[in-house]
Amino acid sequence: MSMIPSMSIGVVGHVDHGKTTLVQALTGIWTARYSEELKRSMTIKLGYAEGYIGVCEGLEIPEAYNTSGVCPQGSKLRVIKSVSYVDAPGHEVLMATMLSGAALMDAAILVIAANEPCPQPQTREHLKSLEIIGLDQLIVVQNKIDIVSYEQAKENYRQIVDFLGTTRYSKAPIIPVSALHKVNIDVLAMGMAKMFREPERDYSKPAMMLIARSFDVNLPGTKPDKLVGGVVGGSILKGVLRIGDEVEIKPGIRIELKGGRVKYEPLVTRVSSIRYGNISVDEAKPGGLVAIGTLLDPSITKGDSLMGNVLGHSVPDPVSDIRVEYNLFERVLGSRTQEVIEPLKVRETIFLIIKTAWARGVLTRVTRDEFEIKLEKPVVTLGKDKVAIIRQVRGRWRLVGWGQVKG
Repeated sequence: MSMIPSMSIGVVGHVDHGKTTLVQALTGIWTARYSEELKRSMTIKLGYAEGYIGVCEGLEIPEAYNTSGVCPQGSKLRVIKSVSYVDAPGHEVLMATMLSGAALMDAAILVIAANEPCPQPQTREHLKSLEIIGLDQLIVVQNKIDIVSYEQAKENYRQIVDFLGTTRYSKAPIIPVSALHKVNIDVLAMGMAKMFREPERDYSKPAMMLIARSFDVNLPGTKPDKLVGGVVGGSILKGVLRIGDEVEIKPGIRIELKGGRVKYEPLVTRVSSIRYGNISVDEAKPGGLVAIGTLLDPSITKGDSLMGNVLGHSVPDPVSDIRVEYNLFERVLGSRTQEVIEPLKVRETIFLIIKTAWARGVLTRVTRDEFEIKLEKPVVTLGKDKVAIIRQVRGRWRLVGWGQVKG
């Protein structure tokens, strides 16, 4: 079976509930690679790791399932599916980062720690985010069972069942694990193998890719003749990208004009390399997270500067004025006090999360179920995109509702 990832699985949940540790248990990769993340012991950027789900033939279920690729002597590993994991930050101030990552997810694992009451604020907020994007494949992991008593674990499990019962995920399985000690990872692997299905993919249309990260991969001191072009990472929605393809990136880069005016200039480049983790290939299709090497000056791609752009063969022109049909929640889910949400107002500044783009703008017209907004930076919309609405509540940016872009 191909080791190219066929789907992306999000790992979401409240801060410090063990998401990154769980990804490491599944893949052997610690996704918090950045110095600030290591210093603060929290995921700040979206983390990525490649892995696969396999079964050791001839063993009893669930022990036969694993994600390590190591089988007892005499047993042969059969890979069921290769996947990409998206490790989303759980801290409240990083909700926009989590939401941009949600656009890449085909399925998700919601991590809930057994040593804290359920639900915690970002547990509520992340689950609602999955509902907003329409994700219907979910497994709940009750983590940290190694640090609570049997009775505490049972009580926490009951709280999780009650919480899920108020959502569309009331029938999602709940799997107790210790990610730190890799307990029940085989059961989780079996659950993912049996439950998670790849969405239908469309390879016939022009390629379209959401950019969630962008990099300069050249090490300091690299000689000019050894420099390579900028790299963008994300998920292909449709079509096929091949090495040598000419592609557009929109809205592109920010250009400052005279008089303080600003415009965004689309980029045109060629695909120079394609990688899934450590695997180099000649073409990329929908499913899994991919890194696309380009001929762009790496200064353009460094520091995630192209995050939120769309890359493809024929990318729609970006827009700055959009109309959104919307719904507000009754209360702020991500706040411990769950403040009542007030109606939106004309001239109010809000954020919209559209796919992987963070779009800040000012409301120019507001009715009971629709608003128009003028964005500070143009975005590419792809049909009737779902959007998350973030506004300031008591000095903090909070998820307060969702909507859909109107044509």
